[in-house]
Amino acid sequence: MWFEILPGLAVMGVCLIIPGVSTVYIHKFTNGGKEKRVGCFRYQWYLMERDRRVSGVNHYYMSRGLENID
Repeated sequence: MWFEILPGLAVMGVCLIIPGVSTVYIHKFTNGGKEKRVGCFRYQWYLMERDRRVSGVNHYYMSRGLENID
């Protein structure tokens, strides 16, 4: 019957979801609680460089508030 394919479909779905979810948690663990950011476009790269300068510790993922801007 048609429902015999459901266990195999469920296993395949879980195997496809695991790499994406684990990558998010690995990035959060290694980057101080935030996901890894990618600067593919010039504007995104500019924002990452701005966050790196504002952080005061030369890391884009350790953001501080507006009080650190000179």
